[in-house]
Amino acid sequence: MYWYLSHLQLGSDVVEPTDHARLLGVTLSADLTLDRHVSNTSACCFYWLRQLRRVRRSLDSKSAATLVHAFMSSCIDYCNVVLAESPKAITDKLQQVLNAAAHVVTETWKYNRGLTDILRNELYWLSVLQRVKFKLGTMMFFVACVTQFCGTWPTSARRSQMLPLVVNFGPPDVI
Repeated sequence: MYWYLSHLQLGSDVVEPTDHARLLGVTLSADLTLDRHVSNTSACCFYWLRQLRRVRRSLDSKSAATLVHAFMSSCIDYCNVVLAESPKAITDKLQQVLNAAAHVVTETWKYNRGLTDILRNELYWLSVLQRVKFKLGTMMFFVACVTQFCGTWPTSARRSQMLPLVVNFGPPDVI
């Protein structure tokens, strides 16, 4: 049996429950699925792709790739770690965005073959699942380096010890 709050009284303020909450740019639903977040991200990316498609003819391929990479990568890669172990149906929506972005950059049609080769060999883009795994691996490597260098995760008193690690990605030079 589930028990739901109709509202929460905090002093004179009343907080009403909602089906979706946005926290640091990630939209979470009441059942903790990321479908709404992926839909919002896809809609934002497709909006920018439509805008870029309008000016694509006046851009060379390097400028188009730079613009698409700037708009798409920032949207798709922001907080994409929450997509780890998510269903394929969720990540496929973001993969469609990447595919459409590749079509804009390379000026190919939707049904042209070899899009995977274009993504990998010409644009050097990872798929959505590979991006999530790469980001998780990078984060875990950073945490391992910091804990190895500092002994534990640095507290506010020892954060200055992290500066050589962040700049050099290695232990400080021994004198």
